[in-house]
Amino acid sequence: MGKQLPPPNEHIDCEMVKMEVNLDDMSGELLGYVMDLLFEHGANDVYYTPIFMKKNRPGTLLQLLCSERKVDEMKSILFRETTTLGIRYYPLSVHRLERIFVTVHTEWGPITVKKGLYGEEVVQWAPEYEDCKQIARTYGIPLKNVYDAVRRAELMKQDLSN
Repeated sequence: MGKQLPPPNEHIDCEMVKMEVNLDDMSGELLGYVMDLLFEHGANDVYYTPIFMKKNRPGTLLQLLCSERKVDEMKSILFRETTTLGIRYYPLSVHRLERIFVTVHTEWGPITVKKGLYGEEVVQWAPEYEDCKQIARTYGIPLKNVYDAVRRAELMKQDLSN
């Protein structure tokens, strides 16, 4: 049996790299600044995990994903902007779902919803945060109420299509 390829807009990135560093003595403000820099310079994902280091010191594990061509740029940011003395990195593949964007209408206006397709099946969907945040601020309502309205509108849409 041959290797099954994903649908045309679903794809596998084979030239990705995961980088990670252990950090101590860095404030939340510095970590936020570093995250912003990494994203601005092309990181696909950046995340932090609390850890305990040697001598039971609290620290932070910074992990990021980027394309191979961005590794040198990411290393420069990590060495210049963090307290790390070493970077671990290794290649990996990332399977990305096809993404489509649809508009859901709520009582406060339209909101974009991102859907992830695996083959032809929608397996993930979520309202776009920035759209929801803008509506929550504009109308002075809790953000969770906006998310709930999108869920209700999406469920009604699904019921009507069945």
